[in-house]
Amino acid sequence: MFSENIITDPGSVDIFPASRIPNHLHHLFKPIYGSGSRDNIKEKGFRITTEPGTLSSILQWTSDAEVRKMAYIKGNSVPHANCAVLDKLIAARHEIAQLCPNMASSPEVVMSFLLEMSKIVRPKVDEEFKAVRDFKKKKTGQICEDLEPWDEAYFTGMMKSSAYNLDSSVVASYFPLHQCIEGLKVLVESLFGATFHMIPLAPGESWHPDVLKMSLHHPEEGDLGYLYLDLYSRKDKYPGCAHFAIKGGRRLSETEYQLPVVALVCNFSGSHGKSSARLNHWEVETLFHEFGHALHSLLSRTEYQHFSGTRVVLDLAETPSNLFEYYAWDYRVLRKFSRHYSTGEVIPEKLVESMQGAKKMFAATDLQRQIFYALIDQTLFGEQLSSQRDTTSVVADLKREHTNWKHVEEGTHWQTRFNHLLNYGAGYYSYLYAKCFAATIWKKVCQEDPLSSTTGTALRTKLLQHGGAEDPSDLLTDLTGDGILQFRDGGIVPDLTSLCDEMKL
Repeated sequence: MFSENIITDPGSVDIFPASRIPNHLHHLFKPIYGSGSRDNIKEKGFRITTEPGTLSSILQWTSDAEVRKMAYIKGNSVPHANCAVLDKLIAARHEIAQLCPNMASSPEVVMSFLLEMSKIVRPKVDEEFKAVRDFKKKKTGQICEDLEPWDEAYFTGMMKSSAYNLDSSVVASYFPLHQCIEGLKVLVESLFGATFHMIPLAPGESWHPDVLKMSLHHPEEGDLGYLYLDLYSRKDKYPGCAHFAIKGGRRLSETEYQLPVVALVCNFSGSHGKSSARLNHWEVETLFHEFGHALHSLLSRTEYQHFSGTRVVLDLAETPSNLFEYYAWDYRVLRKFSRHYSTGEVIPEKLVESMQGAKKMFAATDLQRQIFYALIDQTLFGEQLSSQRDTTSVVADLKREHTNWKHVEEGTHWQTRFNHLLNYGAGYYSYLYAKCFAATIWKKVCQEDPLSSTTGTALRTKLLQHGGAEDPSDLLTDLTGDGILQFRDGGIVPDLTSLCDEMKL
């Protein structure tokens, strides 16, 4: 019901005249015509559906602040029906949350970790916020004009472009999809000495003609598992990108092992023709993230499939996926597979340095946003809310306290289309646990030589192959040594040192 409402009620705003919308976005919207104007010619406009993807394009590219404001408010005021659904979810989830084991062990431990992170990140966020505010004043010539929530994507995007002269279409030209698949092959071959082989699908095995099947093969161990790839977007397909475990690995007998079978489902655009689809770099990062989950499943060797691969405690589950995001940013990895779609030129190191620089520009603000999301999730689902508090006032208070951005009072209830509240009730903090754990693993195990077999052997034998069958704190400590976690009030929190060093906090 929650997800259905998000899809069926995305909201829309009508904008006149059409010239208020940037030309390169016109293809996204439905043309509409107003009542007759001068010479009885009807004025052309656009109906903007404010679903998240479209809304983010409007907020990033539209120079007209009033259009951004209208789209922002509408997009954050739907679907209203989810206000009641969320209240019911909270009541039910609180009971379930008491039953789920995790490293943190209690909402109090999670909350202390989130508040500590919020405090650490704040000074850097204040600097970033001031830089955006000063940039806006310079661009608009309005000395006393304040920053609005619908300004963030527009002005930070402009600042990144002017600082690093980055053009997303130039970046995408180095990431044709078939080369990105080669990148996944580079990872398994370099790290684990294994290879992916395309294998034919049996009649009726595939759910769509686009689906490919690969076996992960090791020269000494034989086949390790099977991976389905369903990468292109199409009508009525599962939205976003995700890893699905179709069959978990398990011991069948002394000599026989049931091999894991997983699927990577993405929604990459095939607008350049499917043979030459090109990815934005954030899509490459997403592909590597989901591939981290897939490797966790494929390399797992547990006795029981209940513990296979990603079937681990919630606050460890996102660690391999976050770790493999680092591989999508490291030039030593990118130069192995990133090639220009027409010339075959290897991606220039200078371009990658610009991409890395742009990523770092507002990294503290991005981290603060994730902390804010986790605080909302934890406050709504981790604690027993008093019946007087409605979710919108909880979100408004947390936004004022833990971010630099205003809360818009005009009927907005952003939380009613934050789907992660459905999937992760009281568990969204696990992304931040994973971010910290991955930063430490990258620094201590991978950074020196990210593609070496030594690195791969450590990752496989000390983390990935165990799935959820071993104590997660033992696995992490065995992999990195001390300095990856801390014990606090009967629970476990990540050590923040590596992440803070990396982000210069």
